[in-house]
Amino acid sequence: MFLGGCSGVQNQTGFFYNTFVRPFAFLIHEIGSFLGGNFGLAIIIITLLIRLVLMPFMLKTYKNQQLMKINMEKMKPEMEEIQKKTKEAKTPEEKQKAQQEMMALYQKHNINPLNMGCLPMLIQMPILMGLYYAIRGSEEIATHTFLWFDLGQRDIPLMLIAGLVYFIQSQVSMATVPEAQKKQMQMFSFLSPVMIMFISFSAPAALPLYWVVGGTFLIIQTWIGHKYYRQHPEKAKE
Repeated sequence: MFLGGCSGVQNQTGFFYNTFVRPFAFLIHEIGSFLGGNFGLAIIIITLLIRLVLMPFMLKTYKNQQLMKINMEKMKPEMEEIQKKTKEAKTPEEKQKAQQEMMALYQKHNINPLNMGCLPMLIQMPILMGLYYAIRGSEEIATHTFLWFDLGQRDIPLMLIAGLVYFIQSQVSMATVPEAQKKQMQMFSFLSPVMIMFISFSAPAALPLYWVVGGTFLIIQTWIGHKYYRQHPEKAKE
């Protein structure tokens, strides 16, 4: 009934469809209809709702990043000494011993290099997929325009804007990452916008619209979150 404008997906069933696709199809239809057929604005509203739901997880990520940076500064002299031992090691046994010392140092300062905030990304994946299929299955979106583009058609300028927004977002998010981890994560800062542009190239413009709005929100949220924990480092330790 409420998916009358989403006939491409309304006959599907299953846990994923009922949990992630159907709610977005409902929201797109209801909000878009309430706004007089402005489905572009409906997507923007839904995107902002998603980001608000994810905000507590993102704030925890910023807190963990700031705490890791503080701890990395404390252990820097010891870490440099162990790194020197690793370079000077001549046997596999000596290298293994140096690696064990490094792991012990990380444990001593309660540092987990992998604890940089994967949870929000994992949570976002099924949400994004649900919105993607809801958008692809919506005949209402396919027949409406927003700003200069057709929501149901590919739009190259919007695709490039989405890639640029997420490149900026990746650089902003790495501002508080310790240098040792920053080098390891550099590749991912380029991979994310490239993947977004690649997917957007064959997707309706409604999807990169979601990314542009969501990425812009993330840039502002990340900047504010990092600035707050930088100015109040004691909060990161709570």
